[in-house]
Amino acid sequence: MADPESSSQVALFAESGEVFEGLAKTNGSRYWSARDLMKVLGYNDWAAFKKVINKAISACALLNIQVFEMFVQAEREIHGKVVEDFKLSRSACCMTALNADSKKRNVAAAQMYFVALVETLVGYSIEHAESMDRLAIREEISEREVLLSQAAAAAGVEQFDYFRSAGYRGMYDMPYQDLRKLRGVTGTGRSVLDFMGKDELAGNLFRLTLTEGRLRRDRTSSQAQAEHVAEQVGHTVRRTMIEQTGVAPEQLPTAQDIRTVRRGLKKGTNEFGPLDDIESQRVIEAKVTGEMLPERGEDAVPGCAECAGGNLASHNGSPHCTSGSIASGGTKAHCTCDYCY
Repeated sequence: MADPESSSQVALFAESGEVFEGLAKTNGSRYWSARDLMKVLGYNDWAAFKKVINKAISACALLNIQVFEMFVQAEREIHGKVVEDFKLSRSACCMTALNADSKKRNVAAAQMYFVALVETLVGYSIEHAESMDRLAIREEISEREVLLSQAAAAAGVEQFDYFRSAGYRGMYDMPYQDLRKLRGVTGTGRSVLDFMGKDELAGNLFRLTLTEGRLRRDRTSSQAQAEHVAEQVGHTVRRTMIEQTGVAPEQLPTAQDIRTVRRGLKKGTNEFGPLDDIESQRVIEAKVTGEMLPERGEDAVPGCAECAGGNLASHNGSPHCTSGSIASGGTKAHCTCDYCY
């Protein structure tokens, strides 16, 4: 196969996955060259694509997926020059595609292919268009909430639920409990943030960051003052989102439970391993082939097509046989005595 960087015609990543599967290399298990994947995803610059790979590695860390055997650093020769590459497992290819630019036609096709494959393996659908961005922003919000709690405590806040609700009230123009109902959130242990899309999560991250900054800058020193700051900042973010998008935050669509997304991606990528384990596939294929073949008789002769096909009628026997061929009244369909063979 020609080097991906020397070919002027690069095949599109079809939703069937045929092109992708054809790029697989084998060395005990299947793997893919990052340079090959780069081209079929529609990227031309290695530096830009390496950023996608690094983003995919970070996403794996968020999902607690081990990356050491998924992304293996390698080298290859292109135009007589040794360049950097990666040997990618199927899971690594999936995570890379999901973290790539979905505006690219090939990336969109790859995302559909991998998500369909994950759904087949785990048994339920996953919203994928914003999944990786949602996971990253949600994690950043969790870290920001810790910093905001520290700033609020230093500002005199003792009732953190009221303080938190003030920020949501300013941004959504409704009580926090009404927002939970709007997003379909039940159970005291679930956060409304887990049901927000990427843009809404980004708006809340902006709100939390601004609120923390205001508390520290204004040297807020009471519960009431802190709540006032939180609500004011929420109003500011609300106005900005409406001015920029024409849509109020509460009008944004509810997203799939982020726990479902996280669980599906982690379980699905874990299930990819056996698909590309060559030895395991050989065992499975041998088992399936054996189950499909006709049952062979106990006296089947190796190398005989009739015996292999399960022919239990006499096909190699003589009436003069004294070793038990069917032709002589015995039970052997294929006798190998001197009379029959």
